[in-house]
Amino acid sequence: MIRKKLPIGIQTFREIREDGYYYVDKTDFAFSLIEAGKYYFLSRPRRFGKSLFIDTLAELFAGNEPLFRGLAVQDRWDWSVRYPVIRLSFGGGLVQGPQDLERKIREQLHLNQSALDLSRTEPGLDGGLAELIRRAREASGQRVVVLVDEYDKPLLDNLTRPQEARAIRDGLRNLYSVIKDSDAHIRFAFLTGVSKFSKVSIFSGLNNLRDITVSRDYSAICGYTEADLDQVFAPELEGLDRALIRRWYNGYNWTGESVYNPFDLLLLLQEREFRAWWFETGTPTFLIDLLTKQGFFTPNLARLRADEALLSAFDVDHMVPEALLWQTGYLTFTATRQIGARIEYTLGYPNLEVESALNDVLAKALIGHPARASELASRLYDLLFANDLAGLHRHFESLFASIPHQWHDTNPIARYEGYYASVFYSHLAALGLDLRVEDSCSAGRLDLALRFEGRIYLFEFKVVELEPEGRALRQIKDRGYADKYRAEGQPIHLIGVEFSRERRGLVGFEVETLEPLDPPGHGQD
Repeated sequence: MIRKKLPIGIQTFREIREDGYYYVDKTDFAFSLIEAGKYYFLSRPRRFGKSLFIDTLAELFAGNEPLFRGLAVQDRWDWSVRYPVIRLSFGGGLVQGPQDLERKIREQLHLNQSALDLSRTEPGLDGGLAELIRRAREASGQRVVVLVDEYDKPLLDNLTRPQEARAIRDGLRNLYSVIKDSDAHIRFAFLTGVSKFSKVSIFSGLNNLRDITVSRDYSAICGYTEADLDQVFAPELEGLDRALIRRWYNGYNWTGESVYNPFDLLLLLQEREFRAWWFETGTPTFLIDLLTKQGFFTPNLARLRADEALLSAFDVDHMVPEALLWQTGYLTFTATRQIGARIEYTLGYPNLEVESALNDVLAKALIGHPARASELASRLYDLLFANDLAGLHRHFESLFASIPHQWHDTNPIARYEGYYASVFYSHLAALGLDLRVEDSCSAGRLDLALRFEGRIYLFEFKVVELEPEGRALRQIKDRGYADKYRAEGQPIHLIGVEFSRERRGLVGFEVETLEPLDPPGHGQD
C-alpha cells in the first residue's frame, strides 16, 4: 500500500491534490447539491473540513479539471464552462467591533475584485458586493458563484460583548441580503459556519437558503466515515485498535451516517497517540461560563431532548445551552423521532474524547479549584481500580470539602439542588469510563451506573437538610435497581450518596455489596 502525506490543517484543495496528500472524495456531495438547488447553508463544528469543501466548490466551478481526475465528479461535470467565483471568508483574524468588520469586508471585496480583474465604483459594502456580482456576470457571460466561509465568525468573536455583537449582526445581515437581491446574476450560493443563528436575526434578508445542516443525505458531507477510514487511510492503520479509534473519535451525526472529526483522526495517525486533539484546540470558555451561570445539570449532557426550534434558537440576545452545545460539536444526535407534527431529537456525547474532556473542564469550573480537581481525578481512578470503597467515601468528602467557601458565596450555582450531583457526575465522567446516566428499570431510573474492572457501581443521590437520612441507599434497594445487573455475574456495589446544602458538602455515603449469584446448578451434588 502506498503511503501519502497527512493533510493536517490543510484547507486548500489544489495543494492536497497536487502535493501527494490523502484526500477523502466529497465531490459527489458537491455535484448533488449543485444539481438539486441553488442556495444552501451548512453548519458544522470547527475543524470539520468546511473550508476545504468551500475550496473544492470554488475549483469545481472554476473548471480546473486536472484537479478532479479520478474523483466522483470527473465524468459528470461540464468542464467547458467556467463560472466566476466570489469568495468571502471570515475565518482569519479577530473582529472586535463594527469597524473591524467593515475593514474585513472591504478587504474581502478588494481580494475578489483583484482575482476577477474587475473595477468597482460603489463605495458602500453591500452595494460594493452587489456591483461586484453584477460586473462579474457581465464580464464572463456566466452567472456568479458566491461562497461564504465562516459566515458567523465575527459574531462568535463578540458573544461576550452584546452591544458590539448586535451591531456586527446588523452589518452581516445587510451584506448577506445582497445575495438574494442579486438572484438573477447568481448560479449558486453556499454559506458555512459553526452556529445556526435564527433566520430572523441574521438571515432575514436571505430567507431562501436551504439549510442542509440536519439532512440525512448530507450528514457525511464533512468528516470521515468508517468506509473512508478503511479505503483512504488503510496504510496508516497498522498497530492501531480500530474499536478504540471508533470509541475515541467517531460518533458525530446529523441524522444520517456518523463521521469522525478529521482533525482528531489525522493527529492520531500522525502521533499514534489517543488524546483530546480537537478539544484541546479550543477550550469552550464562553460555553462553560454559560452552563455554570445557568446551573445546567451536567448529568443531562449524556441524554438531552430537544426539538428543531430549540436547536435553532440561537441569537445574540437569546443563547440556549442545548443549541450551543449541539452547534459547537460537544453534543450530537443519538436518536430522532416524530411526535405528531414535531420532530424530537435526542442528544448525547459523540465520543469518549468529548465526554471526558468536556466533563474535566466542567468539573474544574464547578469545583472552583482547577489544580485541586486535576489532582483528585487521578486519585479517583486509583481508588476505583483498587475497589477501595472506604477510600472512595473519604475521597468524595475531600472533594466537596476542597471547594473554597468564598466560591460558594460568590457563585449562585452552588445553591441549586443539582449542583452536587453535577460535581459528582462530571468528576467521574472526566475519567472516560463506562458511565450510564439515569439507567431505566421497571421501577424507575437509577441516577448513575458505572462499570469498571469487572465490577458495577450503582449510585443514587439525595439532597437532605443537615444529617444523613439513608434515603438514597434505601431507594436503590426498595426499587430493585440492581436486579437488571445481576445476570452479568459481577459484584455490584449499591452506593447511596447524600448532600447537604446547609453544610455545603457530602454528609452520607452508604455502601452495600451484592456478590455475584451462583450459576444454576452450582454447588449441587
